[in-house]
Formats: sequence, structure tokens, C-alpha cells
Amino acid sequence: MRKTTKRLYLIPVLSKALDILELLQSENQPMTLESIHRQTKISKTTVYRVLKTFVHRGYLSQSPDGLYRQVTRPKKLRFGFGGQSADMPFSVEVTESLKEAAAAVGVDLLILDNKYDAATALKNAEEFVRSKVDLVIEFQVEHEVAPMIGDKIAGANIPLIAIDIPHPHATYFGVDNYRVGVAAGETLAAHATAHWAGKVEWVIGLDLAEAGQLVQSRITGAFEGVREGFPELPVECFVRIDARGMRERSRKLISDFLQRHPKDKYILIAAANDSSALGAVDAVREQKRERNVAIVGQDCIAEAMAEMRKDRSPLIGSVLHQTSSYGPSLIHLGLQLLRGQTVPPYNYVEHKVVTRASLE
Repeated sequence: MRKTTKRLYLIPVLSKALDILELLQSENQPMTLESIHRQTKISKTTVYRVLKTFVHRGYLSQSPDGLYRQVTRPKKLRFGFGGQSADMPFSVEVTESLKEAAAAVGVDLLILDNKYDAATALKNAEEFVRSKVDLVIEFQVEHEVAPMIGDKIAGANIPLIAIDIPHPHATYFGVDNYRVGVAAGETLAAHATAHWAGKVEWVIGLDLAEAGQLVQSRITGAFEGVREGFPELPVECFVRIDARGMRERSRKLISDFLQRHPKDKYILIAAANDSSALGAVDAVREQKRERNVAIVGQDCIAEAMAEMRKDRSPLIGSVLHQTSSYGPSLIHLGLQLLRGQTVPPYNYVEHKVVTRASLE
């Protein structure tokens, strides 16, 4: 009869990692990388990478002199995340990026939906305090409620990171709103120069007033970007409209404007986000004014990218905020804060303009 061999499902690198951890437990004193390498006979490169992973995950600590020691009882961290709205595509993309990044490093995530509503965001902040999370990542649009949220979180001695909208007591993470606005304005000006022989009659900013001055600087920057291309354009050609970052509201507002100016051409529109930009596209298309209007949004959500690919679409570009980088960067920033490391008060993501040409 053939002898059957019992199969062992072992992971060699995991076994080595446990050997290192068990050595530190048995020695019960700080150890150098070199001494761990000698006693375990594991390659120095592997020992180094395992030690750094254990430090990152909170199982070990490393002192300034390079010694490693076991942390008495590793605690799994729990972050609270208040998402802007499950109905906003950019917010959904940020949430997914954050979920993946938290899972990758073993951080639990309590996710609550702020529903684009100040009262809900405030209730969610209170829930984070009741749940005793280790850190809060706040993504909500109402700047007027930001001080109350910041005060509640700070009162519970919980570190706070605010995405895109500054909050008192919070470390800021997000785009440089003025610079992404300038990028949008420059793109609009270049389009007018290339396709309209430098003619511009109106420059409209679809604003997001309740988000506060920092986010409104997207439109301020966009206007400045257009002025750089057309310095003689009179100030009365620039119009700011509060669209609240919402598609249907933007559609109605732009539709009303176009109906009031049926014969006007060469209209540039800078939108605070892609939802507003798509609303403007809807209005322009309904009135068959595609040749007379150029629109640039912010965020590069999937629907905006698809719209840009359409022939003769008035949406000529959007500013990419590198959504996929939000999750890893936010988790890394949160861990730095919890370790007591010094971090900058403002942490900006990279951005770049995406146009139909660059998509092709």
C-alpha cells in the first residue's frame, strides 16, 4: 500500500516572523537587529523587514538608539470616518480607498455617512466620541458646523483629520484649493484661445459657499487662471453662482442663465466639483449650446471621465485629485499623529489636469 503523507500548510516567512517575536518575548529586553539576526539565523534583510512591519503594526517599538522591544499588549486601532455623502461619487471613491488602506494595515474603521447635512455630521461626531475611537477622519461640507465638530472631538482628546474642509483642532488633508482652481482656469483660457480665437463673453463659477472660504478659493483661483490668459476681460464678465456642489441644482442654475442670455457665446464655466460640472453639461446639452460653452470640473470622477470622451462634449477637462492616494495617506497620517510624531498642519495631495486629449 502507498504511504500517505500528511500535508503541512505552512508559510515560511510567517514562521520566521513568529520566531523573531517569540525571541523578543523570551529575552524580555531590548535587542538590536544584529543580535536578533545572530540568534535566529534568519537573513538580516528578512529580520529588518519583519521588525519594521511589527513596529508599523504596533507589536514592537523601536527606540532612537535602534533597539527593538515588544509592546506589552498590542492594541488594534479603530478610526472613525465621517464620509461626506454616500450619494456623492467623489466621497464614495474616498471611502473605498480608505477602507482598503485600513484593512491593509489592520486598522478597524467605523464608517458613518454625513449625508451632506450639518446636523447629521454633528450627530456622527458625537457617535465617534461615544464609541471611543482612537482617531477621527472627518469629511463634511458645512464650514459653519466645523467648529462644533472640532470642539466635540477635541474635548474627548481624540486626534482629528479634516478632509478638504478645515476644522478647528484638526490636521488638514486634501487639495490645495486655490491652486487646483488656477489649473482649471488656465485650462479654460487655453481652450478659448485655441478654439474661440481668444473670445470670452462670460466666466461662470459654480461655487460651494457652505464649504467656506478655502473651498471657495477653487473658484477664486479659476477666475485668476482665466485672467492670466485674458487680463483685459472686464470684472462684470465674472459671475459666481452657489450651486452647492449638486448636479440638479447646477443644471437649473445654468439653464436659467443660458435662457436669460440666448444669443451669448464663448461662455467658460469653472465648477467646484464634477457633480456641478455634469449638471452644467446637462443644461448646455438640453439647450443645444455645446459649441458655445466650455466647462472644467474638479475630482475626475468616473462619470466625468466618460463624459469627456464624448464627441463635442462641453466638458473639456477636470482636475484629478488622486483619490486612490487618499486612503493610504490618511491612514499613514493618522498613525503618525497617534505615535506623537510632528506632522504639517496642512497636507496636500498632488493634482493634475485631465482633458480629452490626455485621456486619448
